[in-house]
Amino acid sequence: MKYQKAHKQLDERDKLRKFRELDDAFAQALKQLEEPGNHFDIPTGPPVRSLADLEEQEKESRAQEHERLFGERLTALCKEYGYSAKVVKELVELLVHHGRWDLETTPIVTRGDSDSQR
Repeated sequence: MKYQKAHKQLDERDKLRKFRELDDAFAQALKQLEEPGNHFDIPTGPPVRSLADLEEQEKESRAQEHERLFGERLTALCKEYGYSAKVVKELVELLVHHGRWDLETTPIVTRGDSDSQR
């Protein structure tokens, strides 16, 4: 029994010694990081983007999706009615000339748009 107690005391002392060594090494590493001239290359992960940047990116993504859908719908209508690209270009130029279409914006086309304009 006395042997076990002595062994237990040595074990606890060993644990404390190892903890102190680890604590000292950690403190030394922190000091080195805080030095102004350190040259450690610590990865910090991807840059954090602001909420405004994320909203702007989402807005741009939606605009691109609207343009893509408009292009697909326009192509489908051209095929359905047999219009050439030249005729469609002339129609767009006519709409722009009369102020019915701003070239900076893409019209939002849905299935019900043609029915609601009649």
